[in-house]
Amino acid sequence: MPHWIDTPAQLSERLQDLPGWVGLDTEFIRERTYWPQLALVQVSIGGGASGKEVLLIDPLRPGMTDALRPLLTASGTTKVMHSASEDLVAFRHACGVAPAPLFDTQIAAALAGIGGGLGYQKLVQEIAGVALEKGETRSDWLRRPLSAAQLEYAADDVRHLGMLHSMLGEKLAALGRMDWLRADCARLVANADDAGERWPHLALRSAQFLEPDAQRVLLRLLRWRDAQARSSDRPRNWILDNELATTLARDPPADFDALRRWLDRTPKSPRKLAEPLWRALATPLPDEDAMPLARNGNGEKAALKRLQDAVARRSRELGLPDGVLASRRWLEALLERKQWPEALQGWRREQLEPVLAPLLAPPPAAG
Repeated sequence: MPHWIDTPAQLSERLQDLPGWVGLDTEFIRERTYWPQLALVQVSIGGGASGKEVLLIDPLRPGMTDALRPLLTASGTTKVMHSASEDLVAFRHACGVAPAPLFDTQIAAALAGIGGGLGYQKLVQEIAGVALEKGETRSDWLRRPLSAAQLEYAADDVRHLGMLHSMLGEKLAALGRMDWLRADCARLVANADDAGERWPHLALRSAQFLEPDAQRVLLRLLRWRDAQARSSDRPRNWILDNELATTLARDPPADFDALRRWLDRTPKSPRKLAEPLWRALATPLPDEDAMPLARNGNGEKAALKRLQDAVARRSRELGLPDGVLASRRWLEALLERKQWPEALQGWRREQLEPVLAPLLAPPPAAG
């Protein structure tokens, strides 16, 4: 039976003696905001591979996010989570810190060769043979009181994390890959501030069909959009959707009046933000000359395919699922800049550099 915790004093009493690990999960809402709204925190505490006690913590109560901070920052307590990236952002925004050290069971399953991107229910079924209910995935977690079905669903999300931690930890230790997991989890925690991509235009397929000058304008717009979304706590596409951003970048207005006329005749355009939008359009970024271009050339495609094939071969040798060793986007960045991106540093570079370096080397000069 899970314990409902709705006062800081209750939580502090339960967390007086922290164990070596806790299972941790959240429920949050992010439909109408940029930042995830923390609505429920689930903690499983127990010895061995099982969570003997489940706490369901109400972060909407005054003082609760402060009371959670000692647990999140306890260096001697591993926080076992599944697919933690958005939960980390929710904690960072609500509590001011992200939980660490982290053991992400989705990452662990991938590095153990069980499967890439596995959901929690599927992983529990795969390892423990337990079928979990999925009926409350679209619940309104901000309402109070929560229903009995919601509470049971939320508790299930942490009940099996101890078992996954134990079994996946054993597999990774046997494979000599615990350091890989620590590095990946530490990077996930470090990136939990959700500061946005430096080069967000690379994620838009439409950017490949823009001229370099237009791509620079697109970068300005997307950087502005991200900053505006964070400061106003509204979804990015509520500020400026991708299609409108690409249209503006392809054919930018000549002056502010032209922008106002374009906004007035364009559905879903941010008319109230005309002035800051114009400043974003017209103001060069200090680093835009270093911007990598989104490319769509056949030569680049052929070179990328050679890198992907080499990565696929190395992944098979290591028994890793597709996409774990290197994503297409990471390889595109490597190909564009001829420098190893941050995501491919560490153990990934150690595994890939011997097979990719010959493919990245310039062809020998004609004699």
